[in-house]
Amino acid sequence: QVQLVESGGGSAQAGGSLKLSCAASGYIFNNCDMGWHRQAPGKERELVSSITRDGTTSYADSVKGRFTISRDNAKNTLYLQMNSLKTDDTALYYCAAACPYYSDYAPRLDEYNHWGQGTQVTVSS
Repeated sequence: QVQLVESGGGSAQAGGSLKLSCAASGYIFNNCDMGWHRQAPGKERELVSSITRDGTTSYADSVKGRFTISRDNAKNTLYLQMNSLKTDDTALYYCAAACPYYSDYAPRLDEYNHWGQGTQVTVSS
């Protein structure tokens, strides 16, 4: 059974930092493209950042230069380092996997077929 378990969320002041982790199990992590998504109250879920099987990364414009996605295939773990946090970053953050995935194109939202339960990030001014 595929499982994704997020951790590391919490509260931070604007300008602060948090690091999210996502522990994966139940499949071959190396065969998966991974992503962090978020959903704020009253808003649609959006892709924050993604990383391919070979480590190529992409970011939403709103987080470029502030967030860094990474993966440790040996530990089956995905990370999101969030710096210079803003109040607009407040949301429920989800780890997601497109797995197995063999395309050279970034996964569409509906191609992420495994999701974690989410971890809350709250940034106050």
